[in-house]
Amino acid sequence: MRITSTSCICPVLVCLCFVQRCYGAAHHGSIKVTRNQTKHIEGETEVHHRPKRGWVWNQFFVLEEHMGPDPQYVGKLHSNSDKGDGSVKYILTGEGAGTIFIIDDTTGDIHSTKSLDREQKTHYVLHAQAIDRRTNKPLEPESEFIIKVQDINDNAPKFTDGPYIVTVPEMSEMGTSVLQVTATDADDPTYGNSARVVYSILQGQPYFSVDPKTGVIRTALHNMDREAREHYSVVIQAKDMAGQVGGLSGSTTVNITLTDVNDNPPRFPQKHYQLYVPESAQVGSAVGKIKANDADTGSNADMKYTIINGDGSGVFSISTDKETREGILSLKKPLNYEKKKSYTLNIEGANTHLDFRFSHLGPFKDVTMLKIIVGDVDEPPLFTMPSYVMEVYENAKIGTAIGTVTAQDPDMANSLVRYIIDHNTEEDKYFTIDASTGTIKTAKIFDREETPWYNITVTASEIDNPGLVSHVPVGVRILDINDNPPELAREYDVVVCENAKPGQVIQTITATDKDNSANGARFHFFLDEGHSLNPNFTLRDNEDNTASILTRRRKYSRTTQDMYYLPVLISDGGVPSLSSSSTLTIKVCACERDGRVRTCHAEAFLSSAGLSTGALIAILLCVVILLAIVVLFITLRRNKKEPLIISEEDVRENVVTYDDEGGGEEDTEAFDITALRNPSAAEELKYRRDVRPEVKPMPRHHTSASLDSIDVQEFIKQRLAEADLDPSVPPYDSLQTYAYEGHRSEAGSISSLDSATTHSDQDYNYLEDWGPEFKKLAELYGEIESERTT
Repeated sequence: MRITSTSCICPVLVCLCFVQRCYGAAHHGSIKVTRNQTKHIEGETEVHHRPKRGWVWNQFFVLEEHMGPDPQYVGKLHSNSDKGDGSVKYILTGEGAGTIFIIDDTTGDIHSTKSLDREQKTHYVLHAQAIDRRTNKPLEPESEFIIKVQDINDNAPKFTDGPYIVTVPEMSEMGTSVLQVTATDADDPTYGNSARVVYSILQGQPYFSVDPKTGVIRTALHNMDREAREHYSVVIQAKDMAGQVGGLSGSTTVNITLTDVNDNPPRFPQKHYQLYVPESAQVGSAVGKIKANDADTGSNADMKYTIINGDGSGVFSISTDKETREGILSLKKPLNYEKKKSYTLNIEGANTHLDFRFSHLGPFKDVTMLKIIVGDVDEPPLFTMPSYVMEVYENAKIGTAIGTVTAQDPDMANSLVRYIIDHNTEEDKYFTIDASTGTIKTAKIFDREETPWYNITVTASEIDNPGLVSHVPVGVRILDINDNPPELAREYDVVVCENAKPGQVIQTITATDKDNSANGARFHFFLDEGHSLNPNFTLRDNEDNTASILTRRRKYSRTTQDMYYLPVLISDGGVPSLSSSSTLTIKVCACERDGRVRTCHAEAFLSSAGLSTGALIAILLCVVILLAIVVLFITLRRNKKEPLIISEEDVRENVVTYDDEGGGEEDTEAFDITALRNPSAAEELKYRRDVRPEVKPMPRHHTSASLDSIDVQEFIKQRLAEADLDPSVPPYDSLQTYAYEGHRSEAGSISSLDSATTHSDQDYNYLEDWGPEFKKLAELYGEIESERTT
C-alpha cells in the first residue's frame, strides 16, 4: 500500500513531504509481502529470497489549530491490490477514527474534521486495513500508523512562580545575584523557535539587570543604600521565538527589598544636656532618659550606654532599654542638696554589633555630656539608724526605759522633731515614748514565755511641718529570768513486771523548762525526802537531764498491790534554783519472760489459762450440776443403807474411791485426826464402819500410863498389826493413811510447801510447752530458777 500526503503548505513542509515520500519509495517499495520457503537439497546452494511487503508506511502530520471551513487533508492510503476498480475497501480504526479522522473507503484519503491542539495531545495511533468489498475478507494484514500534530507558536511564555519577593543586602557589590526567574513555554521545544525564550528587563533599570538566557537578576549599581531607598519593583519579560518580531511574551514582577547592614554609626542629637533631679528622688528610681540616633534598624541599631567619667559616676547609673534603645539614668545613692548641688556625667552610646566591612565609616560610637542639677526640697526627719533592736527583762516594772530613738531634720532649717508610736496593732500599746527625747518605756509587765518579741513602729515628724514624717521599725526582745520551775516532759505510764529483778530500770524520765537554756538547762532529779525510804523503787540521776526509775526488790504481785506511787522532785540550774514535785504512777503487770507486758488487770489470772468468760460460765454451771448430783446421791444413800458386800460369796477385789479433796495442813474439818494428834484418845476400840463385823475383835488392855508413854511410831505399828490380824477385815484392800509427824521430831519437815527454798536440778522449761493451762505454773518455776541462778 502506498501513502500520499498533500498536507504540506509552507516550503519547509513541502520539502519534508518530498523527503518523506522519497524515503518511503526508496526503502520500502510497493511490493506485497509473500513468504517463499525453499527446501535445502544436499549438494545445492541455498537460495535466500527477500519477502515482499504489501504496505508502505510513514508518519502523517496535521497542523494544529486548523481554522479552515473544510476538513484538513492528512494523507492517502493505497494498497497494491487496489486495481482502481473499487473492489478494495479501506477501513480506519484507532484513536479519533470516525470522529476526528475520517477515511474515504474507496480512495483511501484521510481528513481531519476538527481543530487539534498539540499541547493537549501530540499524536494519534490508528490502524488501517484493506478488505475485499465483495467478500469482506482482508486483502492485507491490519497495520498501525501514527498521525502527529504539527506544532505552531500559539503559547506565550509564563512565569509560574511570580510575582516574586526577594531581599538583597544594601551596599552589595555590583553584579551580586538577586534571584533567577524561569518562564515556561507550552510549545514544542524540538520544533522551531516556538519554545525558545529570551529574558529582558522592562522596569528596574539602572539598579538591576537580567541575563537574557538564564534569567538571573543581578545588582547593576555599587553601594545601594537602604537608608536612601529600600524597596524596588522590577518587571522581567520572557519572549519566545528567540526574541524575534512576532514572538509571544509574558512578564512578571520582582519586588526587591534592600536589607540593612550596620553602615551608620550612632549620633547624639546634642553635645550637651541638662537634667533636673530633686534631692527627694528615691534610690533605684529612674531620673532621666537619653538617646543616640542610629539610621540602621534591627540588631544593627542596638546600643549600649555607659558613663565613662564625671563626678557623678558613683551616684548615678545608666542602663539600656532594648525596646526603645534609650539610656535610662537611675539613682544609685541618695541626693543631698545641702552637700552637693550638681553633677557632671560623660555618656557614651556605642553599637553592640559591628560589621568590619564598614569600619572605615566609623567610629560606631558617640559621646555627650550631661549636667545634673540637684533640686532642694523640704525633707522629713531622718533617723540615725534604719532600724532599732532593744531589750528588757521579763517581769520588769511598768515604766522601765528600754532605749532611745533619734531623728534629725536633714534640711538647713534643722527643725525640731516630735516622736510618736504608731498604735496600729495591740503590741504598740505595750510601750510609750517621750515625744521630745524619743525614749521608749514599758507600759505592762511582760512574760517571755508568753511573747518573747515585740515589733513597734516609731514615727518622727517636724514640728513646723507635721506632714513630713518618717518611720523606723523597733524590735523589743524580752529577756528571760528563771521564773518557771521544771516539770516532767510528759505523762509517763510506768509499768513494773511481777517477775522484775532488783536494780532493773523500768522507766527513763526527762524534764522540760519554759525558761530558755540560760536559766535551768541542767536538771536534777531526786526522790521526795519528806517520805520515808521507799522499799519498792529508787531513782537514779543520769546527769544528762534524764533520770531512771529502778526496782529495789523482786516479785511484785498484782493481787497484793497493783499500783504504786513514786513522788519525784526536779530542780533546775537557774539562779535562784526552782523545783517542782511530780508523782509517778507505777502499775504492776504480768509480763512474758522476755519482758513484754501481757496484762495489767487483776482478773487476768482467770484468763491466763486461755479460758474466755463464756467458758468460765460453762465450767461453773457444770460444777453446780455435779454438786446437785452429789447431794442427790448422798440423800438417796442415807435413805437406803445397804452393805457394800451383798453376800459372802461375792468375794472379789473392790476399790472404793473417795473423791474428797482435803484442804491441806490447815484443814481440820475434813478428817478426824485427833487419834494421831493425841494417841491417848484412841484407847477405845474403833470398829470399821464400812462392814458389819461378825467376830468380836480381841480386847486390848492398855493403861492410861502406857498410852501416854507410847511412841507414835509404835502406835502406828500396833494399828498395822491389828489391821492385819483382825478377822473382821473385809476381803478387799483397804487403804488407811496417817499424816501425823509426832512431837518434837528431830527430822525436818517433809512437807512440799517449802520445797521452793531447796535446790533442785530439775529443769521446768518443759512446762512452757504444755499450753496456756500451765502458763502460770511455768512462770512460778521460771522465777524460782531465775532467782536461784542470780
